[in-house]
Amino acid sequence: MPVVVTRPAHDAQRWVLRLRERGIEAEALPLLAIGAAPDPSALQTARAALAHYAAVMFVSANAVQGFCAGAPAWPGRTRAWAPGPGTAEALREQGVPAALLDVPAADAAQFDSENLWRAVAGQLRAGDRLLLVRGADAEGRSRGRGWLGAQLAAAGVQVDMVSAYRRALPARTGAERALAARSTTPDALWLFSSSEAAANLRQLAPDLHWGQARARPPTRGSRKRRAPRASATCANAGHPSKTWSRR
Repeated sequence: MPVVVTRPAHDAQRWVLRLRERGIEAEALPLLAIGAAPDPSALQTARAALAHYAAVMFVSANAVQGFCAGAPAWPGRTRAWAPGPGTAEALREQGVPAALLDVPAADAAQFDSENLWRAVAGQLRAGDRLLLVRGADAEGRSRGRGWLGAQLAAAGVQVDMVSAYRRALPARTGAERALAARSTTPDALWLFSSSEAAANLRQLAPDLHWGQARARPPTRGSRKRRAPRASATCANAGHPSKTWSRR
């Protein structure tokens, strides 16, 4: 049975291809759909003010794509912060010069906000402005500013936030439901990118039993601290904690 990748469709396909290149059987079963920003006016205002920010932090490749789709050319002095290589790749594809791109060190133990902060700490001064670009849930709500936002605020940096996309419950096909049903056994491994994805699985397949399934929590970025919440969500969906793999 395969590794089941639950990331949004375009991300999931990329993960599946890379896993298969390494000889790992993998299938995509997206449990999050990426939609338009909940407040297009706020997003457009942020795009127009891009040059006024000392730096812009993108939480994911989805944030890059949602923000840059209608943004002007990247300003010559604004830094672009990425927590990992996938986000950095998306920024390069959008034309952000490598000289303005900040990422964690290549040998970092984790690609996360803490290691990004090690690379950029001291770059901004009190009074500078940073734009944090992220996503919202299906109701248009965004979580708090997070660990990195707290560090910036403590340094006297003004942090503005904007949602560039919305996460929602995807439609489900018969083939995907069949894949879910086949993947409730111990030899299948589910890769969850967030607690939202785990919760969506319960909604999309409420009648399936997950007592023997294995799952791996998110380990990248500040999501590392959300793993217990994702684990609890999976337990509520029927994935018992004893089968929650942390390899």
